[in-house]
Amino acid sequence: MKRAAPQQGAVLLTAMLTVTLVASYAAAALWQQSRGLEVEAAERARSQQAWVLVGALDWARLILREDARSGPIDHLSEPWALPLQESRLSSFLSLDSDAAEQADEVYLSGRISDLQGRMNVNNLVVGGQLSEPDLQAWRRLYAQLSLPEAELAALATNLQRVSDASQPAAATPLPPQRVGHLVWLGLSARSLAVLRPYITLLPVRTTLNLNTASAEVIQASLPPLDMTQARRLVERRSTAAFRSVPEALRETGLPADRWPVGGLGVASHYFEIQGRLRLGTATVRELSVVERQEQEVRILWRERSVSETGG
Repeated sequence: MKRAAPQQGAVLLTAMLTVTLVASYAAAALWQQSRGLEVEAAERARSQQAWVLVGALDWARLILREDARSGPIDHLSEPWALPLQESRLSSFLSLDSDAAEQADEVYLSGRISDLQGRMNVNNLVVGGQLSEPDLQAWRRLYAQLSLPEAELAALATNLQRVSDASQPAAATPLPPQRVGHLVWLGLSARSLAVLRPYITLLPVRTTLNLNTASAEVIQASLPPLDMTQARRLVERRSTAAFRSVPEALRETGLPADRWPVGGLGVASHYFEIQGRLRLGTATVRELSVVERQEQEVRILWRERSVSETGG
C-alpha cells in the first residue's frame, strides 16, 4: 500500500504536464488563428483602399477628358484645377447603413496639377546638344532660389551624357524616370527639395503653359521680365485666362521684338494626379502622371506609399 503514493504522484504529475501541453498548444493555435485573421483583415483593408484610389484616379481622368471637350485652353479656373479637400468617403457614395458607417471612417482628398506649368528637365537637351535658351532659363531659376549653379552644370552635363546613344551604357548614368532620380545626375537632396514645385520630368520636349506657371517659372522663362512683371502677369490671368501666347505677351508690356520665340503655350497635355486616403492612423498616398491627347487620357506611371501616424 505504501508504494501507491509515489505511483499516484507520478500519475498526477503526468496529468498536469499533459494539461499544460494541451493548453500551450491550444493557446498557440488560437494565437495563430487570431494573427491570421488580423493579417487577412489588413490585406482586405489595403485592397479596399487600393480600389478606392483607383476609382479616384479614374474620376480624375474623366474630369480631364471632359475638360478636353471645352476647348484647347487650360487654366486654373477650370474644374480639374480645384483641389478636393479631405472629405468622408460616404459623401460620394450611396451605401447601406453598415457600409455607410465604415465609409464614415475613411477620408479622401486629392488634386490635379498641370505639369506643363513647370520647367521640363528634358527640355535642357535637344538632339543630344544642350539647349542654350533653356539652360539660361534654368540659371535664372537657380539664381532666384539661391541654389549652387555648379549643380546645374553637373545636371546638364549628365543629361547630355545620358542622351548620347554613342556612349557605352556602362559609362553613362542611368536615365532618370522621376524627378527624384535627378540626384543620380548631380543634384543634392536639398536642391531637389527646393526645386520640386517648379520642375518636372516629362518624356518629350514640352511648352510652358503661361496660364498655369508660377511667377518664378515665368520670370525664369521670359528673360526680359523681372519678378514684379511676372507676378503682375499671374494676377492678370486670374481674371481672364490667356487665349493665346501673343495675348499673354502683350500683357507683359514688352515690345514685340523682345518676345521669345517658341517654348511657350496656353494648353497642356501632361498632368499629375495626387490621391490621399486616410483611415485611422494609416494614410495611403498615390501619385500618378497622365498624358492627355484630345480626349484620351493615358497613365504614364503611378506609385503608392503607405504611412502610419501615432494615434
